[in-house]
Amino acid sequence: MKKQIFLLILPLFCLCFSLNAQKFGYIDTEYLTSKMPEYQNAQAEIEKLTAKWISEVSAKNEEVSKLEKAYRAEEILLTEEMKAQRLKTIEEKAKEAKELQNKIFGFEGELFKKKQEIMKPVLDEVAKAVEKVARGKKLDFLFDKSSDGLAMLYTNPIHDYTDYVMEELGISTEQLKEKEKQEQEAKTANEESKDNTTKTKSNRKGGASPLKKE
Repeated sequence: MKKQIFLLILPLFCLCFSLNAQKFGYIDTEYLTSKMPEYQNAQAEIEKLTAKWISEVSAKNEEVSKLEKAYRAEEILLTEEMKAQRLKTIEEKAKEAKELQNKIFGFEGELFKKKQEIMKPVLDEVAKAVEKVARGKKLDFLFDKSSDGLAMLYTNPIHDYTDYVMEELGISTEQLKEKEKQEQEAKTANEESKDNTTKTKSNRKGGASPLKKE
């Protein structure tokens, strides 16, 4: 459906861009990456790591299930104190399992970070190739038809009218640049101050011990 929408909108882009003598194109990154051995290797590494972590989380959950099953089977024979102790252990194990699951599969968890780390070199390679082709073919815009909507992979900077719109809204780009410069200088000065403080403390700790009087 997304590709059909893309193909329906495509003629409109053709008309708009042709009127302004602009060149545009599109690629299919899904097809492209499926033919890249580096991408396939990265995917295989991620899948292997995912399977390992799923196994670890499943083992934790299985441990909780066994404890709960054992408790239900022996509950009638336990004293109130023993029941409380068993339930406390089950609760702690369930908490551990939940925390491990969130740590690995939660928002920006270990899996998310590992995916970014593994995929970055491959995606950087694709990005460089995209820019090289776009510049070589003198394209103004390059889209990805395999992504949601119309993802723009490359745009010629000469078509960036952000500053003009900001000016129309009364936002001074010069003031923003000056503010950013001041913030960066303040940040740099703060970091240097911290470094000097750390060095001073280090020197004090590493200084010679005073001689003892005989």
